[in-house]
Amino acid sequence: MYVTETRPSAAGLRTPVKVSSADGAPAQWHRLLTLLADIGLFVGTRPVWAQAASHRPLVAAVISLCYASILTTGVLVLVVRRGRSLARLDLCVLVTAVTLTLCAYAMDHGGSDEALLTTQAARQLAHGLPVYGQPWPGLFGRGVALTPTVTGGYDFTYGYPPLSVLLTAPFVGVGHGAMAATLVSTGALLVGAVVMWWLLPVPWRSAATLVCLGFGLLPDYARLGYPAVVALALLVPVVVRWPGTGAGGRLGPAGLTRAACLGAACAAQQLPWFLAPFLLAGIYAVRRGELGPREAARVVGRFVAVASAVWLLINTYFIVRQPHDWLSGIALPLTQGAVVHGQGLVGISLYLTDGSGRLVWYSYASLLLAAALLALFVLFVRRLGPAAAVLPWCAFYLATRSQDGYYLLMTPLWVAAAVTAPPAPFATAWQPRLGLGRRARAGLSALLLAPAAIGVTVAATSAPPLRMTVLDERPAGRAALADLTVRVTNLADDDLRPHFTLTTGQGMSRYWSVARGPAVLARHASATYELRPPTGKFTLPRHGVRIRLRAFTGAPMTLSSTDVRDGP
Repeated sequence: MYVTETRPSAAGLRTPVKVSSADGAPAQWHRLLTLLADIGLFVGTRPVWAQAASHRPLVAAVISLCYASILTTGVLVLVVRRGRSLARLDLCVLVTAVTLTLCAYAMDHGGSDEALLTTQAARQLAHGLPVYGQPWPGLFGRGVALTPTVTGGYDFTYGYPPLSVLLTAPFVGVGHGAMAATLVSTGALLVGAVVMWWLLPVPWRSAATLVCLGFGLLPDYARLGYPAVVALALLVPVVVRWPGTGAGGRLGPAGLTRAACLGAACAAQQLPWFLAPFLLAGIYAVRRGELGPREAARVVGRFVAVASAVWLLINTYFIVRQPHDWLSGIALPLTQGAVVHGQGLVGISLYLTDGSGRLVWYSYASLLLAAALLALFVLFVRRLGPAAAVLPWCAFYLATRSQDGYYLLMTPLWVAAAVTAPPAPFATAWQPRLGLGRRARAGLSALLLAPAAIGVTVAATSAPPLRMTVLDERPAGRAALADLTVRVTNLADDDLRPHFTLTTGQGMSRYWSVARGPAVLARHASATYELRPPTGKFTLPRHGVRIRLRAFTGAPMTLSSTDVRDGP
């Protein structure tokens, strides 16, 4: 027989949690969850220890102590007899995870291109200089990733909302390089993990440790200085028990905190923009089922007003000083025209075919899927309500930039929603009365999703506009190329401005320069291009690696590819 603890939530809901058996022993699933979180700390720890052992022995010693903590905790988790003792072990696992994250940060805090841009923007802000619309190509030296665009250039400007810059500005004098930005993002992850751990019901707390700090995934993104990590930390209190927002017609301290955190998250990075409509629609549906349409609208209106006020407060300085550049900057990820990349369906045109003459249709399909999922959420909120923290990210699977980070970075929210937003609060939520049977509802769902499927089909089946044939390869030494001579034919009905690059894997190398050949290739015309690598020579990979010549055009957005050398 199990004892059920009814735990009052900050939103006024009461969450029943199966805590222990009648004799005080913790539930077996609680032991297992704590043990999994403990085991998750092994992932990625050895490489950090090996790096530290060579020149940071004190850090290596701390990591060795963490190994002892992991082993000891693993034993105790299986033998303790009281739920309170297991709860203390949950805290021990969290402290060990925080310690390991700090050790990993001490060994590697160089950051990425995003961290460099954030730190430079913070320096600009600290000196009273413009933040948005300022290219900083000098930041992107050797070994720093670039974001190439289909127009043949690169994006050297800051393209995120300003909260991360504001948080980084006080630390610009700390360390060197991008350390200020990585310090903020790592600190935000740790705070987010602790807050999530505290807000979850006691038996589920180790799930926060596992998904935030275990596996080594999110700490890696934090050490790279991603502004999305700051947004994630702010979204944790938003998602935990979010169906209780506005219960009884009052936002209360919990609802006001959620609204403020949502506004701040939207001012940190663009990903929360996609989550917000689902949460607002869900809050309205749950409150309308409880209070009726007028009171539900008032609750949502007050929530939106608080979130908007916080968002506007954070952005005001930049709106007043650089209104046009600020607007262009925060919209940059949607407008920059970055080259296609990611693990989603765009891989069809990248790896399985020779390209597409209608790449932009992947973007159309992504937007159509986002709209369809939101419509389905509203229509069937009683069934889809618990999935509000997962549904928004599905749209990115169809986008031209479908990197797994868009999903992975928000996975702690999936866990928070699974634990604290179960189906029960949605059982009485309002949803439109369609009067349809099961088959009719399935047909309606298919109809809403069909435009996105059509968009993907158009993009994936469209033929590449350029036919390319490699005529000559001039070597530069034993295993390198000095230039390529390529015959290019424009099969499209538009004049095209091609930009060429060679790839040997999933990423895009820098564009090659055109030593000979027209900048604009007229429709149905052919020309011979002599292409030269950006560094003077292109080092050939080992035998069997596939080398692809790719040509991007910006207007229209297209990709054409051909093999220079086939893989195995």
